[in-house]
Amino acid sequence: MTTSNILSQLGSAGVSTGFKNRIINGAMVIDQRNSGASVTATSNPFTLDRWQAFGAPGAKYTVQQNAGSVTPPVGFNNYLGVTSSSAYTVTSGDYFFLTQHIEGFNVADFNFGSVNAKTVTLSFWVRSSLTGSFGGSLANGAENRSYPFTYTISSANTWQQISITIAGDTTGTWATGNTSGLEVNFGYGVGSGLSGTANGTWQSGDYRSATGTVSVVGTNGATFYITGVQLEVGTTATNFEYRDYGRELILCQRYFQVAGRGYGYARDSSSILINYQCIVTMRAMPSLALTTASPYIENVPWASIATTSGCTVDNGHMSVYGGDVKVSGSISGISANQFIEWGSAQLLISSEL
Repeated sequence: MTTSNILSQLGSAGVSTGFKNRIINGAMVIDQRNSGASVTATSNPFTLDRWQAFGAPGAKYTVQQNAGSVTPPVGFNNYLGVTSSSAYTVTSGDYFFLTQHIEGFNVADFNFGSVNAKTVTLSFWVRSSLTGSFGGSLANGAENRSYPFTYTISSANTWQQISITIAGDTTGTWATGNTSGLEVNFGYGVGSGLSGTANGTWQSGDYRSATGTVSVVGTNGATFYITGVQLEVGTTATNFEYRDYGRELILCQRYFQVAGRGYGYARDSSSILINYQCIVTMRAMPSLALTTASPYIENVPWASIATTSGCTVDNGHMSVYGGDVKVSGSISGISANQFIEWGSAQLLISSEL
């Protein structure tokens, strides 16, 4: 059997031989931030890796990996679940939708914005407690070119596979570097201000969904579940591209990492420096955040545990490769130049789009 025959059979079986699917974490496997816990959509949080939940006003729905514990579609073990927290009437300026921003490097070959723009196909599995016409869109990173689309969920609480083929946009500005090149949006309650007509064309404007579509947030307890999201070049949806867990995690870590245990030294009695080397090169200069204002710090050789409170982090010495992280606050039990150990899962490194 030739190499080309083997690759062809692997591809038809859905086994990854490249980067056909430009969606990262489309099978909703990776959840570094929350480890399966529910997240309330306030201040547009990132939920499962690479998926951002927008909501204005906030706190109208929650997002959780495998919310409701229903059986996923055959071939999948996970899904992203949206659950409405009230019966909210969406007004023109309101919006509730799910987005993945795709880095320009990963869609540069689409050739959008030129006469050579390629046709792409978006496919996914979806399930809702509601039925009717649902909406979403594709958009450029500048959010001034949009393709609103609709699809129909005909049976409540039943998984359906959806496929939407979209001719590439021959105009507009489409980033091909490390900024947002393309956005994939799924609406579940988007006001008229961000909804466009789904007429099979690219339009000037920022549209996150299509007009006249179902509002999940309009029904208390209503659900919207999605998995198996794939965006690929071509006019037909092919089998979902399964990447091994390690590779999918690495793809996610270009945009977000959770720091493990590390070592550093005390600058003085109220601040420490920790050296952190990024697991993979990050998309851009990352921002840092602590998971707690009272992090675990132990002086070495494991003589005592410092008492900490009110701690903050400074990323002035970081790059896309890593660097020195400064943590300052009320830290007792350490002294200048003392070697210290830093506890795991206390530092979040983000370079999201």
